[in-house]
Amino acid sequence: MLSGPPVTTTVSPEQLLERFIAAAPRQRRSLLSQVQQRSDELRPLIPEQLDRLDATGDDWVAGLLIQLLVAQDDALAQAFWQRYADGWLAVTSASSIDYAPLQRALVEQQFEEADRLTSEHLRQLAGEAAVKRGYVYYSEVPPIASVDLESIDRLWVVYSQGRFGFSVQIRLLRSLNGRWEQLWPRLGWKQGGVWTRYPSAFTWSLEAPDGHLPLVNQLRGVRLMDALLSHPGLQQRVSA
Repeated sequence: MLSGPPVTTTVSPEQLLERFIAAAPRQRRSLLSQVQQRSDELRPLIPEQLDRLDATGDDWVAGLLIQLLVAQDDALAQAFWQRYADGWLAVTSASSIDYAPLQRALVEQQFEEADRLTSEHLRQLAGEAAVKRGYVYYSEVPPIASVDLESIDRLWVVYSQGRFGFSVQIRLLRSLNGRWEQLWPRLGWKQGGVWTRYPSAFTWSLEAPDGHLPLVNQLRGVRLMDALLSHPGLQQRVSA
């Protein structure tokens, strides 16, 4: 008996989206390219799915779906920004800092602008003296409210496919048993952690190594970064 041509089955957009959202982290990575390739089919389904996701969490699936949704300047994207003018992810500040511009920069994958805003917010959180001098002392980090560092970290994690953020840097440092000299090459920073802020020296895209962003000024050694990564609010996020 002659057999006919092989039967090919294509997963529907609804099935693919459901599978992607429900998948375990490793499986989700394997589905990522398929989701991106079929974004035109998936975009009309995303708004309803966002209503089902947790805006107080840090699951990067929501960030990716939002980035697909706003990638085209059409009615779908405009409706999203009208509904979520301050951003979809719910973030709070004990210092009344407006994180909407940071969230929008990350949604649009403007990572250099997001890094600049992050540095600005850290100075604001550290206090008026840090704002005036233009940088943060390590001793000014412990009093910073946990909720603000958590908000900044969650924004970076959600809109970078889980690849950027302070918590990512903490996990990398832990995996290296706290060896700072091994951390710098893993982050794609200059050996020893010393950097000068030349845009061409860094990778402002998801092609960068995990933990590459946000940047932390190490011109005065590792004390500032150590203070940030040791902050109880961030430590708790990694340990949760």
